[in-house]
Amino acid sequence: MAPTETYARDDDAKLEATRARLSNILRRHEDLKERLSRDSDKLIFERLQKEFEAARAAQTEEISIDDDEWNDGLLATIREKVFNVHMEADRKAMANQVNVPADLPFQSRTTYRIRNKVIYCLDGARIGIQYETFFAGEPCEIFHCVLESKSFLEKMIVIEHTLPFFLPIRELESDLLSSNSIKFIDHLEEILQAYIDRREQVRLIKELYGNQIGELFHSLPYNMIEFVLEDFE
Repeated sequence: MAPTETYARDDDAKLEATRARLSNILRRHEDLKERLSRDSDKLIFERLQKEFEAARAAQTEEISIDDDEWNDGLLATIREKVFNVHMEADRKAMANQVNVPADLPFQSRTTYRIRNKVIYCLDGARIGIQYETFFAGEPCEIFHCVLESKSFLEKMIVIEHTLPFFLPIRELESDLLSSNSIKFIDHLEEILQAYIDRREQVRLIKELYGNQIGELFHSLPYNMIEFVLEDFE
């Protein structure tokens, strides 16, 4: 046997062993993702979904906002409404305790729709953002992000969310939320839609060209995708 043939077979064996190890790692990642998405994450999603639906039912108006109207001034208005609703709830709770009428006027609950996100005024001085994702014009998953905004003197923080754990929401919170809240909210929308686009594109590749693909690997956020084509004559 020629030395080159021996080397080629050794290389093929090493490549197959590497692919086998990678396949095992990806399977373990999928198992881990499934375990992490069970129970607690599903409970959080169901609870927030019900709370957002209740906020939609309690809204007094929904306003569609154009891109040029979505700015720091509007976000400041939303934060003020959230703070007023929170103060009204506290005043009513105190009035009920001491059995005197609450004199704080009713605060309207306005919902704002900007592109594929809807912003709600939630109880407890919180701003709720519902992200809607689409692929090929069809709706996909809904994600939630809840920001706490107790006063203008304190920066907003992310207190709850239903985004996949492998997306960099905490890094974005650290980098953007205190300095550019609009950019933080918009960038989350872009990241979620990009993740859904990549995931659905891989699903279509499997459906349309599955017989031509030998192996297909991808990272959890689908930002690394590798596939091997079968050798057809």
